[in-house]
Amino acid sequence: MKTIVICPEVITYHTAAFREPKTPLNKGLIAGLILLPIVAVGGWVAGRSSATPAPAAPIAPIAAIAPAITAPALAITPPAPLIAEDGSVELRTAVDRGLIKADFAGNGREQLQAEISNPGAEPLTIRTSFGQTFTSGRNSMVATRSCQLTLAPGQTGTLNIPAAALRSTNRIGKSTYQLSSHTVPKIDLLLTHAQDHPEFTTPALQTAILALLENLPVSSICKFTAAGSDLPTRFDTTPFRVETLDVMAALQALREIGIRDRDVALTIDPQLKIESMIDPACRAVAMRYYGITSEGEWPFWKKQLLEGDPATRHYALYGIARFYPEIALQMLPTWAREKRTTPIFRLTAVQALCETKRPEALALLSDLVTELGRNTELGRAAFDAAQLLETALRKTTNPQVSVAFRGSTPARPF
Repeated sequence: MKTIVICPEVITYHTAAFREPKTPLNKGLIAGLILLPIVAVGGWVAGRSSATPAPAAPIAPIAAIAPAITAPALAITPPAPLIAEDGSVELRTAVDRGLIKADFAGNGREQLQAEISNPGAEPLTIRTSFGQTFTSGRNSMVATRSCQLTLAPGQTGTLNIPAAALRSTNRIGKSTYQLSSHTVPKIDLLLTHAQDHPEFTTPALQTAILALLENLPVSSICKFTAAGSDLPTRFDTTPFRVETLDVMAALQALREIGIRDRDVALTIDPQLKIESMIDPACRAVAMRYYGITSEGEWPFWKKQLLEGDPATRHYALYGIARFYPEIALQMLPTWAREKRTTPIFRLTAVQALCETKRPEALALLSDLVTELGRNTELGRAAFDAAQLLETALRKTTNPQVSVAFRGSTPARPF
């Protein structure tokens, strides 16, 4: 190892020079002082390189480097206040804090009740926000709209919570439920939309929820008889079947929150379109959803009749009878008499005459009974249709009044 000796006189002189700033310093001496540490370190490094590896550079103290580092500010979310600005307390918070005692019961579909007692000395307003979930075994439900209940000290009350099933496999029947911390972000936007649309019915909202979470086909949730409905299904979704209007309202809501039509299985079945157009209750909604104008309605029925899906083409005769009765009174008897017409169209033409709700149709049906024969399938269909039409006309002084499409007409063959 090389030994480096620094002259004491140099150090002494250098120290004295700083004590006496007025004393002129020798420039050569100053240069030597500057270079001497560099040479010393260089020699030491050279000696060390041939023997042992150089030690790692010492880590600078944290205090020395801290000023050069700017730590990012951490966003600290303050805890939600126990009592909201309106003076209400969230149901889950109230239960967790022991402010109330609550028992929950539901039917697995749209009914959910909370029996709440306030054991405290102060009145409480308990709020249940939409999106709060509840479970009972494998059943799962969600609050679809916000609601609240005010209780005096020592009072017990019942809060009816608007709710829907999160699964079509929920068992329907009254059972005990518990609060759940589970959230369903996939339906948040839909539930938010529902708060601003009180006309959005519970069945329609339930249909939209299942469309988002399970993407069920029309045959699983519609009440009308679906073509091919005799095929076996994996699950029994009977408790969740709804009217055609509810299906269309669900589809309209999904479109309004930005869900693409092609991503929803309900839109695939062509039967829904013609069924919704036939049903007077949802005809206006269907025309809006499918973009059918008043001027374009007759071309729609004509196209459905001539070019529609083979399984539903004959449905167009019912639509024509309902909304174009003058044309139907001339057209349908001809279709019923024409032997070259397929049997399904002939039978539909006979039954659809009842849907005109016109007294003139009674005479036409009576003639068909005579011509086709009372003992034939078509003759019996004409007789039954005449009886139904006569009954409907007796119940009202307005022959144009509409009656239930499925409730009174003979069952249509599929």
